Amino acid sequence: MATSWGTVFFMLVVSCVCSAVSHRNQQTWFEGIFLSSMCPINVSASTLYGIMFDAGSTGTRIHVYTFVQKMPGQLPILEGEVFDSVKPGLSAFVDQPKQGAETVQGLLEVAKDSIPRSHWKKTPVVLKATAGLRLLPEHKAKALLFEVKEIFRKSPFLVPKGSVSIMDGSDEGILAWVTVNFLTGQLHGHRQETVGTLDLGGASTQITFLPQFEKTLEQTPRGYLTSFEMFNSTYKLYTHSYLGFGLKAARLATLGALETEGTDGHTFRSACLPRWLEAEWIFGGVKYQYGGNQEDYEKGGILKVEDFERKAREVCDNLENFTSGSPFLCMDLSYITALLKDGFGFADSTVLQLTKKVNNIETGWALGATFHLLQSLGISH
Repeated sequence: MATSWGTVFFMLVVSCVCSAVSHRNQQTWFEGIFLSSMCPINVSASTLYGIMFDAGSTGTRIHVYTFVQKMPGQLPILEGEVFDSVKPGLSAFVDQPKQGAETVQGLLEVAKDSIPRSHWKKTPVVLKATAGLRLLPEHKAKALLFEVKEIFRKSPFLVPKGSVSIMDGSDEGILAWVTVNFLTGQLHGHRQETVGTLDLGGASTQITFLPQFEKTLEQTPRGYLTSFEMFNSTYKLYTHSYLGFGLKAARLATLGALETEGTDGHTFRSACLPRWLEAEWIFGGVKYQYGGNQEDYEKGGILKVEDFERKAREVCDNLENFTSGSPFLCMDLSYITALLKDGFGFADSTVLQLTKKVNNIETGWALGATFHLLQSLGISH
């Protein structure tokens, strides 16, 4: 499969890696409200709003989008986005579903402040949970989603059927692909030149691209190809989601935490962590104790695959120089290098573009999902 990637430019959407490599403060990376105002917002009959919640494994994010559609059937113009987030994610409230839903209630206030009251009743609100909830026992995940739906039901916004759900991994990859290709202008004018996306989350990773070679289509496993219609065009995409291969799930696997029943009083250790480290970490509602092995010691950028490997070697050879703010850097960079080279088959020279935003709009799947939502409700036609 690797031979089919040669002429394709790839957008690597890895927020956690961007913050690690550039040493950005994670708080400023995720928190706060980000507003894009490419054009003045003129509230009229052609102004549309959409509210999309991304309930991920590490946090819950709200995206409030403003669109203008000048003529029926035309591609809507994205006027702006208001973004905010809370931590931890819903999965951290696995045994307190009402408390988890309260975090969503707080973010709904952001939507109320961002959308004119006159538009509340016709603005759809949707929450899609990703791998964090996919990993939970089904009955506990359903309890969380039920409480969130109750919050939505009491809100002043339009609550469509299926407004609260767990997103299939392949949909996550497809919709992230739609977002990035819309923001980079690849979906305008029915162009077939597109960029591929790699989305590395906390609990899963997705890869999605439009195959360029017939050989790729012939060798692709059954179920990895899907036809997707958007903006009056049909795209036959390669997409697959690897549950359990997200960055934070990979940490647990590396530490051996996924193979142990019960974590109370147990500290997971690895030579990939600073020798002096003793700490705890909550993921998926479970608290993990971890430490070094005492016996054996926003802006993104353009990188090549070999740059990840070189940085991994540099960091891992200098564990004693780690600061307490980045204890997982050696482990994470080693995993990313293996994922890109051994997992996806990229060559050392493959060029990757790391980005959190395009034109000040988040590059995740939420915008693509909102387009799909408005289209399914007949709002954007």
